[in-house]
Amino acid sequence: MDTHTLAFDTYDRRLLEALQANARLSNVALAERVHLSPSQCQRRLKRLESAGVIRGYATMLDRRRLGLGVMAFVNVSLEKHGTDPARAFAGGIGEFPQVLECWAVSGDSDYLLRVVSPDLERFSEFLLHELLGLPMVASVRSNILLQRLKETTALPLDQLG
Repeated sequence: MDTHTLAFDTYDRRLLEALQANARLSNVALAERVHLSPSQCQRRLKRLESAGVIRGYATMLDRRRLGLGVMAFVNVSLEKHGTDPARAFAGGIGEFPQVLECWAVSGDSDYLLRVVSPDLERFSEFLLHELLGLPMVASVRSNILLQRLKETTALPLDQLG
C-alpha cells in the first residue's frame, strides 16, 4: 500500500473534483471553476500530475454501444500457490484484452477479474478455452452482471483530511 500522500487544500480538492466531472475542461475553464488564476491552476495541476495523484486522462467508452454486451466478475483459484504460479498467472492474464482488471484478493479465490465479451457464447469460450487453458488455473467461478445500479470513477474527495 502506498503511504506517500500529498497534502491537499480546498483548491486541490476543487480542482480534482472538477477534473473528475469533466477532464476535458480547458485550463481557463478549470481555473474559473476552482476560483484560481489560470497560471496558479496550471501549477497545481502539474504538481498533482508529478506526484502521481493524477495518473492520466482517459476517454470512457460505452461498451454496450460497441457490442460488448456481457460483463462479468470472474473468481480464479490457482492449482498451487507461491511466487512462480503467481508470476506465471500475471504474465498469462496480461495477454487477454477482454480482462479489464485483475486483482489479487483474499478470501475463497486468489484473483478477481472484470471481463467483457460480446455475448455469452464468446464469454464461455474465453472461460473454457483460454482462462482454464492456463496451466496454473485450477478453477473459475463467474458472476454475470445483470443491471448496473451505480457506476462512477469519481473518488470521494470529501473524505480527505
